[in-house]
Amino acid sequence: RQLMPPSIAALTLSRRSCESVRAIQAGLLPPAGSVNHISAAMGIPVESDRVETALEEKQIVIVDGLKKLLADTYTLYLTTHNFHWNVTGPMFTSLHAMFMTEYTELWNAVDPIAERIRSLGSSAPGSYAEFARLSSLPDAPADPPEATDMVRILAEGHEGAARTARRLVPDAEEGNDQATADLVVGRIGVH
Repeated sequence: RQLMPPSIAALTLSRRSCESVRAIQAGLLPPAGSVNHISAAMGIPVESDRVETALEEKQIVIVDGLKKLLADTYTLYLTTHNFHWNVTGPMFTSLHAMFMTEYTELWNAVDPIAERIRSLGSSAPGSYAEFARLSSLPDAPADPPEATDMVRILAEGHEGAARTARRLVPDAEEGNDQATADLVVGRIGVH
């Protein structure tokens, strides 16, 4: 380690002090003289960094949960729309209308979930491959089932989407993300 002449050392210390004062004024460092200020100036993580990192980690968990909810919602939408097109039998008229009401509600739910993901700084999944990977729900059967089986499959799909949403509530609350908590609780109520 090389020693600096006192005049250069003082100038360097003075320059660092000015930078620290500017950083404190900008709110980038804790107040001078505090343990956190000294730690931050030395590059040692401080408590506020740990809290911020924990919140960032919680936000990642929230975004991942929202992506799963989006995938479940879209999968359920697609299955419901499929059944609307393919329902047959004596309950055709009532089920055809009910399925249309349900797929319309699900379609309208997809956008707010995707926009919430975007507002948290992530991209929203938007491909069938991503939805298949993220969804907890199975794809619609290749051959249309009987009408009563359609109703059972959709009921199970709603239960699955509600489970996905319920798992997200504690994370949103712990992450102080009231907007996500409200959105998710609203989805639970629908399912």
